[in-house]
Amino acid sequence: MLRGRRCLSPVAGIPRLMGYKDKPCIMVSNVSVLLYFIVALIISTVIIYYVAKFFGAKDSLTTALIAALIGTAVYTIFYYVLGQGLIAAFIAGIVWLLALQKLYTIGWFKALIIAVFIWIVTSVAGWFLPTLTGPI
Repeated sequence: MLRGRRCLSPVAGIPRLMGYKDKPCIMVSNVSVLLYFIVALIISTVIIYYVAKFFGAKDSLTTALIAALIGTAVYTIFYYVLGQGLIAAFIAGIVWLLALQKLYTIGWFKALIIAVFIWIVTSVAGWFLPTLTGPI
């Protein structure tokens, strides 16, 4: 829950909350969060699809979409439960590798190579475009 007192934004009198020691907080609407999630999901799905295709996967865009959703859910859950540390990232990464292995019916090593390439490409894309939480 956000703390602070309500005040008016200098833009069109929109109410906002003031944060700690009257430093402004940015309020984000549910619509903008949903829009950001959808755009990031599309970008992540396309990246997963093309990286998997590059390594010879014959699955569809739907499989890439499922991989993006599973990856986001897994990383979000482990980061929430264990905090944003190396242990959470390592365990979530192993679970996501298992998901990639099952979705694309590939071995552990190929799943690891695909995951590393997905991570590299999404890291670069993340500098310019919104991507989802986790490796994707």
